[in-house]
Amino acid sequence: MASFSPGDRIRYETIDDDGFPLVRYGFVGGDPGDDGPVVVLLDGELGGDFVERNKLVPVHIGTVVLTLDGKDLLDDPSLRQGLVHLWQAEAEDAGLRIAALHPIGTGVRDSSEGYLLAELNTCDQQYVLRAAQCPMGNDAVVVGASLPNRF
Repeated sequence: MASFSPGDRIRYETIDDDGFPLVRYGFVGGDPGDDGPVVVLLDGELGGDFVERNKLVPVHIGTVVLTLDGKDLLDDPSLRQGLVHLWQAEAEDAGLRIAALHPIGTGVRDSSEGYLLAELNTCDQQYVLRAAQCPMGNDAVVVGASLPNRF
């Protein structure tokens, strides 16, 4: 289980009032202690919420992942190009600073189920942005950054 300190940037996945998945970002407020809920100051809200520690993930380039419905997002080259911009917007929303992002046209097939979409650099580290069919076997696509040889 992750350990948190005041001011840490976090990612919080929850379900909105309509029953749809929702990803929120914020900061750890106050001293979270060793166990129990953590006070989180969510972006765009006044005050803090208590969130169970196991529902929080530290924000890092590898934890900013989009899961989008529709396998056609991988099948259609123009839609694959759009995934780069959707992920970039999510990374900005998470508070990440991407030094350089270089899209690779309509993507390059890197495995039987995915595409390499872009190369990016942050904190003097090289990453790649990939899109692949969701490993859970549904009709979703997962878009995320990783080191060049992982995903």
